[in-house]
Amino acid sequence: MFKKDFKKWHDKKSSVDCIEKRPFFHEKEIWLCHLGINVGFEQDGKGDDFLRPVVIIRKFNNEIFWALPLTKLSKKINKKAERYYFKFSFIKNTESFAILSQIRLIDARRLSNFIGTISETDFLQLIEKLKALLP
Repeated sequence: MFKKDFKKWHDKKSSVDCIEKRPFFHEKEIWLCHLGINVGFEQDGKGDDFLRPVVIIRKFNNEIFWALPLTKLSKKINKKAERYYFKFSFIKNTESFAILSQIRLIDARRLSNFIGTISETDFLQLIEKLKALLP
């Protein structure tokens, strides 16, 4: 089993918390985001900066938003799990999957680099699929 380096993430998180100016962002944008190292099956960031792409689904103000982490699935999703993922492409010939079950509130200081935008059509379908998960 891979040992997670929580101390390294804590050091990085401390520096992210000190960022004074948050980047300007919009709904539908895809950013690399400092998601860090998390517990269990929660999606982790990768590399020295603990980055993972996220799609911004609801901007509440200039400081916080709801986002969904993205993944490139290396294995086939079974039919039962398919309802928790939304497949789309924002980079030509590359499939990305939004992990619907891992919606989270994020502070904009965690945003690192803008990398793309989800199409309006895909965004509306994503929102509908997310709403369908609610009780």
